[in-house]
Amino acid sequence: MDDTRTLLQAALLGVLAPVWMLAGSADWLCHRLQRIEASAGLRESALHLAMLAELGVAVLVALLLEASAAALALMFAACVAHELTTWADLAYADTRRDIPWYEQLVHGLQQVLPWAALAGIVVLDAGQALAALGLGREAADWSLRWKAEPLPGWYLAAFFGASLLLVLGPFAAEFRRCWRTRPPR
Repeated sequence: MDDTRTLLQAALLGVLAPVWMLAGSADWLCHRLQRIEASAGLRESALHLAMLAELGVAVLVALLLEASAAALALMFAACVAHELTTWADLAYADTRRDIPWYEQLVHGLQQVLPWAALAGIVVLDAGQALAALGLGREAADWSLRWKAEPLPGWYLAAFFGASLLLVLGPFAAEFRRCWRTRPPR
């Protein structure tokens, strides 16, 4: 692996991924401070879980699978789905609660970081990215397969542990809080 490739991969795994998780935690904290269970409630929280699931697909593909044309297309589709759900979430929440400036800053990070990660992965595997578009010299590989050189087990354990503690757990708790305080039918 050449120096530029090593540096970009290190930036994606060691800088972008932790910043992304911290942005998720900050967003959860904003919702907690805003007490969304008393305003936008269960529907907004469900949209948050949908966004986590959408990007969860992209993250699993990026961490575990080879960056084939199929994997890149799947990550792109997940980013598009996340973007559409983000728009629906903000349109819904904006009519039911104030979204303070600091939460808007966090949302900006949460919107750009998935695309930045995808762009970095595309740079790392430009041959398959071009092939997926019918360009370049490589043939598009439309298979999904495990990485030939998996990421270290310690990194995956740390990543998934941090994801659970900083993002998945808090948003699951948010959903539970909203579920318990939802108005009766």
